[in-house]
Amino acid sequence: MTVSLTYFGVHLVFVLPPLLVLGWLARRRDRAWWGARPLSGLGIMIGLAVVYTTPLTNLLIPEGVWWYGDGAVVATVWHTPIEEYLFFVLQPILTAFWLFQVPATADRSLAIPLAHRLVGIAGGLSIAGVGWLLTGDTSTYYLGWLMLWAGPILAVQWGFGLTYLWTVRRPLAVAIAIPTIYLWIVDRIAIGLGVWVISDAHTIGYAPLGLPIEEALFFLVTNAFIVQGLVMYVWLLDRMHELPSLDGVTNRLAASSDER
Repeated sequence: MTVSLTYFGVHLVFVLPPLLVLGWLARRRDRAWWGARPLSGLGIMIGLAVVYTTPLTNLLIPEGVWWYGDGAVVATVWHTPIEEYLFFVLQPILTAFWLFQVPATADRSLAIPLAHRLVGIAGGLSIAGVGWLLTGDTSTYYLGWLMLWAGPILAVQWGFGLTYLWTVRRPLAVAIAIPTIYLWIVDRIAIGLGVWVISDAHTIGYAPLGLPIEEALFFLVTNAFIVQGLVMYVWLLDRMHELPSLDGVTNRLAASSDER
């Protein structure tokens, strides 16, 4: 059966309108983030999203974890529809433009305790480890790969800035939650219309309001990647003066060499 809404139609109806409105508001509102700093960070996030997500979809689609309705996509590159690659670009923009409305910032030094960094790294790697174990069973295959895929990124982000992220946890939670809930709704509508179909065999079978928990987790972790990455990127730029200058490093190396 041919679907009534195509994947490209999902972008036109559900993704582009809020994206354009949020971008317009960010440019006009004095208190919103805009300009070279957040936009350059967004560019980095888009590049990382495309590079890091492409192998995952091209692994899971041929395994039958999900597929697309008849006539839902225009064409595929590798195993992934071009509309999916487009979503790798549009989702970071949508989520970032919402973050720009509620920027999460705090006056905190880059020097955070080593123990906090280790906890962050261990937390991310633990998620990846559990995911690796879950990939061995068919019913937890999708969930396992999501956790295995997400864990290393979370380890890097939490290892760098867990303390700072906790400091700005309230605006951070709002920045992650709103686009996540919105994309849950869009995903549920698309599933209901048959734009894409999630495999019963490769999921654990828990689907609140018809949305598989694996799909919900995907949007949660990807939005967390985007928001946490941008928040820490701006934090790093704001605190660049704390980093040792190249001249200072050179002088210290020279002094050490003279002493020897």
